[in-house]
Amino acid sequence: MACDYYLAFDLGAGSIRVILGRLDKGRLEIIPLHTAPNEIINIGGSLHWNVLGIYREMLRGMALCAADYTKSPVSIGVDTWGIDFGLLDSWGNLIGAPYSYRDRRTRGVMEEVFQIIPRARLHEITGLEFRPIHTIFQLYSMVRAKSPQLEIATDLLFMPDIFNYFLTGNIKSEFTEVTTSQLYNPRAGSWEEEIFDKLGLPEHLMQEIVPPETVIGHLAENVRAQTGLKAVPVVAGASHDTAAAVAAVPVLGDNFAFLSSGTWSLMGIESKTPIINEKSLKYNIANQGGACQTFMVLKNINGLWLLEECRRKWSKAQQCSTGELVQLAEDSGFVGTVIDPDQPDFLAPESMPEAIERFCRRTDQPVPSSMGQYIRVILESLALVYRRTLEKLEDLGGAKIERIHIVGGGSQNKLLNQLTADATGLPVYAGPAEATSIGNILMQTVAMGRLASLKDLREIVLNSFKPARFQPQPDSRWDRAYKMLRQVSSG
Repeated sequence: MACDYYLAFDLGAGSIRVILGRLDKGRLEIIPLHTAPNEIINIGGSLHWNVLGIYREMLRGMALCAADYTKSPVSIGVDTWGIDFGLLDSWGNLIGAPYSYRDRRTRGVMEEVFQIIPRARLHEITGLEFRPIHTIFQLYSMVRAKSPQLEIATDLLFMPDIFNYFLTGNIKSEFTEVTTSQLYNPRAGSWEEEIFDKLGLPEHLMQEIVPPETVIGHLAENVRAQTGLKAVPVVAGASHDTAAAVAAVPVLGDNFAFLSSGTWSLMGIESKTPIINEKSLKYNIANQGGACQTFMVLKNINGLWLLEECRRKWSKAQQCSTGELVQLAEDSGFVGTVIDPDQPDFLAPESMPEAIERFCRRTDQPVPSSMGQYIRVILESLALVYRRTLEKLEDLGGAKIERIHIVGGGSQNKLLNQLTADATGLPVYAGPAEATSIGNILMQTVAMGRLASLKDLREIVLNSFKPARFQPQPDSRWDRAYKMLRQVSSG
């Protein structure tokens, strides 16, 4: 296999990352080119994404690629978080700044939708769990409010679609991203007309759905002029960042659970078909599109967002890094106070430490007494929620899970990795941290005909990145803490 370069944009809720991948003789090297923060902006009390600012950083990354490495990478790919979207007018202009899923406009909307389409029916036709942040509820909130944006909109584009459009001028929606919307029927493989009809949603805004490994187009002339790159193909690989990360899980074989760990923790199993039944409804499990004709049967869990929100709050008084907080948590030892990170209390509070304090008082538990204890409570609670999720996945999938593979930025949190092994009693394999970028790059290789299957991708990952192993250390305190989790949560 000849040496090839691939350019990946990994756009997360907290950062913008431009990564160059060098694939040579079955091994992949990751070269970071550019990093910038990505922050939600509060405009008039509403939360939005600065997509033009993100695109500016993408252009800078492409210019660096052209100047320092190659003007003609084999291809370019974009991955982002799911759910959120923007609208175009008839001139092809973006209408305003896209809303963030953390905006409050969807409060109470989910319950209204259930009055029109019952909860069980909505799960049956979409295969998704229920969260007020989903596209269906965002879009219905705009219909309900008679948003003037909808009156002039001609196209709805999910976040990766927006940037593919900026790069190429072409508009498509890629399968893995579409499946996060709760507007798609995974059994039928199409937009679900019943939803659009009953809720009065504008189906004419939706795009053709293309599979992963699709070439959307080539860099537009204006992009080439600004960056120095040539007419490089732009690929819609696994555009949803979770799908990209799971594609890069370094494992061959079955009976494993994946955990994409970052702002959100997404824990699940792979399946050739969606698993939609009474148990998936009961457990609030999602069926999201994966790479190479797979589905990810998973649970969305509010993840290290809680830690970062504590750090952000405390940094107003004194600067503290994530690493310093994790060290304080390790020094604190086992705490045993349990919160449920997946409860609405922790979605977007004004102060995360105060939200934790309120939850502890409401559930008659000791309130953490130091920064280290607050972080330790978060990490122990996440490990316990992972244990609870594993039980649901085993019941749903009908097979015993033997190991957990953690990928993404959260895989670098050694304390959480060990706590996860201890709480679940299973060996944990951690890494690669750059799984999303790696999956993005390797899905590009499939689109460009260099690789052919998920097995091929994962062999490259195994050859290139060695995961760390964490063995469980039995401790009876985990069983008591797990019992407390069941008491304080209805999940």
